[in-house]
Amino acid sequence: MDTALSEEQDAIRRTVRAQLAHRCGPDEVRSATRTGPGYDTALWQALAQRPGLPGLTLPERYGGAGRGATELALALQETGRALLPSPLLATAVLAAPLIDGLGSDTQRARLLPRLASGELTAAFAVPSGSLPVALGLLDPPPAHLPQAAGGSGDWAGGGRAGGVQAVRDGGEWRLYGECAQVLDGHSAGLLLVAAHAGGFVRSRTLLFLVDGDAPGLVRRRQSALDETRPLARLEMRDVAGELLGADTAGKGGGPADPGDTVGGEDVRGALACAGHRVAAVLAAEAVGAAEGALDRAVRRVGSGERGDGPAGASAAVRHRLAEVHVQVRAARSAAHHAAWAVDAGTAEAGAASGTALAHGLEVLRLAAGEAVQLHEEGGVGEEDAAQLYFGRAAGSEALFGPVHGLRSRAAGVAGLFTGSAGEENATAAEENGGRGAAGGGGGPRAPRGTPAAR
Repeated sequence: MDTALSEEQDAIRRTVRAQLAHRCGPDEVRSATRTGPGYDTALWQALAQRPGLPGLTLPERYGGAGRGATELALALQETGRALLPSPLLATAVLAAPLIDGLGSDTQRARLLPRLASGELTAAFAVPSGSLPVALGLLDPPPAHLPQAAGGSGDWAGGGRAGGVQAVRDGGEWRLYGECAQVLDGHSAGLLLVAAHAGGFVRSRTLLFLVDGDAPGLVRRRQSALDETRPLARLEMRDVAGELLGADTAGKGGGPADPGDTVGGEDVRGALACAGHRVAAVLAAEAVGAAEGALDRAVRRVGSGERGDGPAGASAAVRHRLAEVHVQVRAARSAAHHAAWAVDAGTAEAGAASGTALAHGLEVLRLAAGEAVQLHEEGGVGEEDAAQLYFGRAAGSEALFGPVHGLRSRAAGVAGLFTGSAGEENATAAEENGGRGAAGGGGGPRAPRGTPAAR
């Protein structure tokens, strides 16, 4: 792995940082979150034009730049540092790659150019709390728990477990049900909805495209731990949905049969593949936010804004911040290694990305906690950004964590629980609620000797 950034990669990072430098202060961030969409639409269009963030990883034939996870991770490291409120994560990281991977040629040609240009935003809708399981970042809950769908642990619900149901009505698909905690679901022009079709016995998960203004669709913005990431509840009552991919159900004069419909295994495989990239990119974003929180804490100590004396008066504070700095550098190295592994298609991509995300979220929580503590000791008013960073830490872990679960899953993917010792560890982890050998700080760490990216 070559940790040196190419000229183009460095240009992407510098361009994003320059655009956000004067437009993403705490006041601007809060003002943007209180608008209807929840973000600054003018800034979004500027980032869509240069450096073209929404289409950074989309194919060039659809107006994208054709870059990889490494470039996207560098960009989101900068947006994380500034706590940029934008539909970038929902559109470019979650929804667009699935449309590119599973959509038909017609669907790609119709949607991807608009997504790449920033004209259209998208959201990925799954039942509340199931996003990390859908992406393969967490293990599904055991069948005996209430949140396990139909007793099977299926993340998308189905049968009697809620979620969204898809029913074939003649030549159309109709969707019924609801999803909560959908990132940017209240403002996205396009929804990618995971739904079950085929009834309780033959149920399978399919993905459907739904217009943001479709009749029968009700969208409500919800309160969120992280005000820079708006969440929404979606209610679908006889809503028209377009199957993502080629729809062959009912062809040849026979009855419509979900088993004839492209989707089941393709959906699971595509989500697992997308999960590696999502984890690597989210890890870089968390590292960027941790860097931002740490920078604020260091500036406060260095400028003497604390209320306990002159600059650098507390050696204990300096030592704590130094420890955070070391952790941030290690997390940054792990995140960049994970993005490289995803781009290279190595066998370790799944374990590396999951471990990097766990480390990134943990370090973000640590850095944000230090920033909040210094903020409270200094007696600075509510306009300070420390609470925003803490909200990002709490909200990110609520959406994509918990950290011990991410580590447990990554350890399983890496094969650390194979054999008798692995069975004992897995049993201990289950008895302790997932906090066994893979939980807390006992999970796999970033590869030793991997230098921090410049």
